[in-house]
Amino acid sequence: MALKKFKPTTSSQRFKIISAFDEVTASRPEKSLLAPMKKSGGRNNEGKMTMRYMGGGHKQKYRIIDFKRDKEGMPAKVKTIEYDPNRTARIALLVYADGEKRYIIAPHGLKVGQEISAGKGAAPEVGNSMYLSEIPFGTIIHNIELRPGQGGKMARSAGSYAQLVSREGKFAILKLPSGETRMILNTCKATIGMVSNPDHSLEVSGKAGRSRWLGRRPRTRGVVMNPVDHPMGGGEGRASGGHPRSRKGLPAKGFKTRSKKKASSKYIIERRKK
Repeated sequence: MALKKFKPTTSSQRFKIISAFDEVTASRPEKSLLAPMKKSGGRNNEGKMTMRYMGGGHKQKYRIIDFKRDKEGMPAKVKTIEYDPNRTARIALLVYADGEKRYIIAPHGLKVGQEISAGKGAAPEVGNSMYLSEIPFGTIIHNIELRPGQGGKMARSAGSYAQLVSREGKFAILKLPSGETRMILNTCKATIGMVSNPDHSLEVSGKAGRSRWLGRRPRTRGVVMNPVDHPMGGGEGRASGGHPRSRKGLPAKGFKTRSKKKASSKYIIERRKK
């Protein structure tokens, strides 16, 4: 995984740092695994704006990803590693022994031609999907289910991972990069390895236009608004705006917004660090 820097031939090129796409091996996606994507531009069914700062962006098609990895006991070969405009990670096209094709989130280090499998009896190797009850302690994992058969929900973005620390009864204990330690049922699945494209956080877009390509419109700061529009607005000159808070008045820094009655709180052993 490499990053590409540019010579400052223009103002936007000066600080631009993007992926070199070294690991990507195909320029066109698998047609049978594409689905149309309709953009709302932040508008509801009445055409009224309900989400601000959304709109525009390049036309995209959704890649149907297999988060469940429920084709067990059948080996699959990695045909290509591809770019996915809908996520930060790379995706891998698998071709199973019976000819079926599926996309998965590509783990870091997965190579074209490599054979991977899922289910009971699979080896703890990069790309294999296993039950938490069979994964060795200390293993780095991603695409983790929260409920059996639900499909992977945790650790799916570029460079993310969790570590299996121990097991207690019917639960496996995972340590997340945030510092949170939590319990997940042993019957849930996870994929071995770290998610691909770990250098994504080091990328610099270089210009506002790249954000527009992604469908992000310019974001107005609360401090420059009027008091009628935002709690931090108003004041003479360049006033800082008082205590940082959201448009609805909720404090923005250090204020806990998690519900105390949330059902999953009982599975969290140690909260994430501030």
